[in-house]
Amino acid sequence: MTLLVLGLILFLGTHAISIVNEPWRERMHARFGEVGWKGIYSVVALIGFVLIIHGYGQARLDPVVIYNPPFWLRHVAMLLLVPVFPLLLATYLPGRIKSATRHPMLVATKLWALAHLLANGTLADLLLFGGFLAWAVADRISLKRRQPRPLHTAPAGKANDIIAIVGGLAIYGAFVMFLHTWLIGVSPIGR
Repeated sequence: MTLLVLGLILFLGTHAISIVNEPWRERMHARFGEVGWKGIYSVVALIGFVLIIHGYGQARLDPVVIYNPPFWLRHVAMLLLVPVFPLLLATYLPGRIKSATRHPMLVATKLWALAHLLANGTLADLLLFGGFLAWAVADRISLKRRQPRPLHTAPAGKANDIIAIVGGLAIYGAFVMFLHTWLIGVSPIGR
């Protein structure tokens, strides 16, 4: 569990710098430059991500069960996950979806985390998915007071929403059918 917690601190901590101290982030960005700042940020976040994966895998070997969700919540979770990949793609494909949600990646993160909290009840699940949910909520709130930074995306276009929906649903289908089992070791459809 220690590796999972350390990974969450590093990964979410790097992603929360702008939430808690935007002026410090801007000073570090100015000090190291765009490439230097992104390099440091990326290395720390990657180390955190690897620790999350390893720590969560270890925690699953000896789970501490906090609650046992009813089976039907798996169906609710599956429904909540349907828009996640289209929203992730809409982040980089500006269109009506991005305009309507304003921050589609944060909406996707909230849905992903909530769905997994509904379907899983171990301490590791609460730490992992609860941590991401708390971060996404805090980041969305903080965006109201922060100056938006440019995001490198595809040009805005009418076809972007169709691409995001079709591509996102295809990725969702692949995750349900085999990718989740292959990557995580658990089938979301109970096969």
